[in-house]
Amino acid sequence: MADIGVLSAHLLSGFQKELFARLAEVGHGELRPRHGAVMAYIKPEGTRASELSDRSGQHKQVIGTLIDELERLGYVTRQPDPADRRAKLVVPTELGRDQMVQAAKIIAEIEDGFARRIGPEKFAAFKEVFGEIAGHYRG
Repeated sequence: MADIGVLSAHLLSGFQKELFARLAEVGHGELRPRHGAVMAYIKPEGTRASELSDRSGQHKQVIGTLIDELERLGYVTRQPDPADRRAKLVVPTELGRDQMVQAAKIIAEIEDGFARRIGPEKFAAFKEVFGEIAGHYRG
């Protein structure tokens, strides 16, 4: 059997292919897996770029580039942070919020498919253990 790194890479690759293919079917075909470093971590009310960097584990310059791309595509805007007018929030637009809703629905369907394939109890245990292991690498 392959090691955990290889297995994780296969899972991520397959998951991303399915997620982004299905997002394209519902009108979000311009998004790419790299955009997940922003869209997977953004809050509906907005999130600072530094927090997106921390949460995603991506360098601040990478996040800045992704925000620029997503802004050009119409998924996010930059707005003053009401808590600190010097700071900016990255806020999802209507298109961005639709993507977030669609992605959540698709992810739930993908996970339901895994649960049907191996059994709900086994899948729940897998997610719990996988989360514990992955948590070791989160900051």
